[in-house]
Amino acid sequence: MVARINQFTFDCRDSYALAKFWTQVTGYTENPKYPNSPDEEENYIGPGEALPGLLFINVPEPKTVKNRLHLDLSPDTTRDEEVDRLLGIGATLVADHRKEDGAGWVVLADPEGNEFCIERSDAERGEN
Repeated sequence: MVARINQFTFDCRDSYALAKFWTQVTGYTENPKYPNSPDEEENYIGPGEALPGLLFINVPEPKTVKNRLHLDLSPDTTRDEEVDRLLGIGATLVADHRKEDGAGWVVLADPEGNEFCIERSDAERGEN
């Protein structure tokens, strides 16, 4: 027997705003049966019927330390174009690990400081 990942959960101060941000990052959408709302304690987005989704839950305390778990994302475009796009929608640069040969990744943070990485696309890695 095994267990499947249903969702990744983010503790946050504003679950609605963070769900809106991550919708722009991932293209995930809310469940139409349970629409997201600023009045809700929890807001969810997911890839349709597939799993896993992302759940955002309001908590009273702020984030204080580095994430022990983070998402590594591979863009449809290029890593550099995706980094520029995400910085434009409110992400912040944490660390740049790009190398002169094109390898590497970029660590960004969402508006509440949750770190995530942008890796090279499949095409940039020659995996198409």
